[in-house]
Amino acid sequence: MSVISTEIKPFEAKAFHNGEFVDVSSEDLKGHWSIVFFYPADFTFVCPTELGDLADHYDELKALGAEVYSVSTDTHFVHKAWHETSETIGKIRYPMIGDPTGTITNNFENMRPAEGVADRGTFVVDPDGIIQLVEITPEGVGRNAAELVRKVKAAAYVREHPNEVCPAKWEEGETTLAPSLDLVGKI
Repeated sequence: MSVISTEIKPFEAKAFHNGEFVDVSSEDLKGHWSIVFFYPADFTFVCPTELGDLADHYDELKALGAEVYSVSTDTHFVHKAWHETSETIGKIRYPMIGDPTGTITNNFENMRPAEGVADRGTFVVDPDGIIQLVEITPEGVGRNAAELVRKVKAAAYVREHPNEVCPAKWEEGETTLAPSLDLVGKI
């Protein structure tokens, strides 16, 4: 069963954010666009390249009214240690949530049960707490934050214009489609 169009499930967790340990809950993801960016583990290989890429696009996502939350089954203590020892991870300014119990990862149906780690999954949550976009890639395939920015823009556009949809490769300002009986078979 897909989690798209479902409300996020309740959770409470600790995160490492801006040099401090902070509390984060499912309620913090509401009222704005949220990107919940799961990755398998700290101190690994593909993960830091993705998190660094996301950090490079963080200001652009914030300008769209979105907050980023990275999540792994590591603890918030491990996130702090990684942040302090890796130049790439050191540039992160978004909350790094620890999920050692797997509650959040399981809530998003993104756990590798036999391994106890998260899949490489991205979930875009709208201001009402509804999951609007899901992307899961295999272990060896890193994600692209620039494409994520495009998808957040498209999801926000569709939310603001419920009678329009964004075609493939849509970029902000380009023509959208208005689904109707007259459009069937004309594309």
